Amino acid sequence: MKKTTCDKIKFMLIGITGRYADKKDYFVKMTLEFKSGTKTFKGEVLPSDGDFEVTINGVKTRANLAGVSDIIARESAKYEALVFTYVERGTNLILEADDRSVRTKQTDNAITESMNTNAPSGREYIIKPGRADALLKEIGIMTKDGKVKNDKIRKYNQIDHYIEILQPVIEALPKNKRVCVLDCACGKSYLSFVLNYYMRDMLKMDCRFIGVDYSKTVIEASKRMAKNLGYQNMQFVCADVRAYAPEEEIDLLISLHACDTATDMAIGLGIRTNVKAMVVVPCCHKEMLSQYSYEPFAPLMKHPIFKARLADVLTDSMRCLYMESHGYEITAMEYISPLETPKNLMIKAIKKKEFDADAAAQYDKIKRDLHVRLSVEDYSIRVEDEF
Repeated sequence: MKKTTCDKIKFMLIGITGRYADKKDYFVKMTLEFKSGTKTFKGEVLPSDGDFEVTINGVKTRANLAGVSDIIARESAKYEALVFTYVERGTNLILEADDRSVRTKQTDNAITESMNTNAPSGREYIIKPGRADALLKEIGIMTKDGKVKNDKIRKYNQIDHYIEILQPVIEALPKNKRVCVLDCACGKSYLSFVLNYYMRDMLKMDCRFIGVDYSKTVIEASKRMAKNLGYQNMQFVCADVRAYAPEEEIDLLISLHACDTATDMAIGLGIRTNVKAMVVVPCCHKEMLSQYSYEPFAPLMKHPIFKARLADVLTDSMRCLYMESHGYEITAMEYISPLETPKNLMIKAIKKKEFDADAAAQYDKIKRDLHVRLSVEDYSIRVEDEF
């Protein structure tokens, strides 16, 4: 290509690669295709120890970001045409050049993947096989050859429905900043990985995820999965949720099946850090059962199973009322069929105001009537250094 064409290539590459500084967490690679007659010569650019490794026809060269544009423009002089693709999660930026023109376009790189027809029937999935194969394989939903595992269909349905329910919450999150999502008692972080894919690859949101769990084993497993997927916008911290103090503003807190008072720890963390939204799915309950008593209900509570089931309802309804007292608008719902699991309650909380005196008074009265105190109160007001 002519020098004037190569100069245009360099100028336009500087513009395209300049997004790396702001969006490097989403960067995947740059690919090159030089064409001469009927022959194609391929190359790629990958990050390497703070710089980049440029490989063209098997020859490797190290360069900084500015140097990458220089190398590609210089190499272009040897060929008749160039197709350069800057790949980041969810988006391809493509530069096509020859001596007739230098042009750019942007595509959604999800739609370039071959569509997989092995999805279970009966549901139109948001996280679709074919587009999200790498994710579904990494979290164990799909086999290596691209088929959804029979024994994982129920789990697949659950996580996809979870995303469906969260759509209104996600739409309400800030649009003018990087959104931070905190997963409390994250375990293997499956929901964070799926939510990350949905928010970044599908919605193109600027987002960051933090997973917190006291188990070093699951934290290390989550780190490996993030590395395998190239999800650089994820951080996993081995810590007790009671003592964890995020270093940045949290926009959305999620917690799935955190057992007993671990759900209170998650809600408490959300309240004391004033998060904009919370979505929690409680698990087993024990704290209320050992405390509550209400004389008018004594004849109804002579069967332990009824007392235990009522304790579950009282626990979650009081949690909701407590969140309301802190200014959250609450939606409580079944998020999957009780045939799948009896632990199917989802609580969505959206911050609307600082404090609700009426809800606080109602909560205090019920506490006195039932002779109970929930741990969420302690977890909401301070973090104990000794934990």
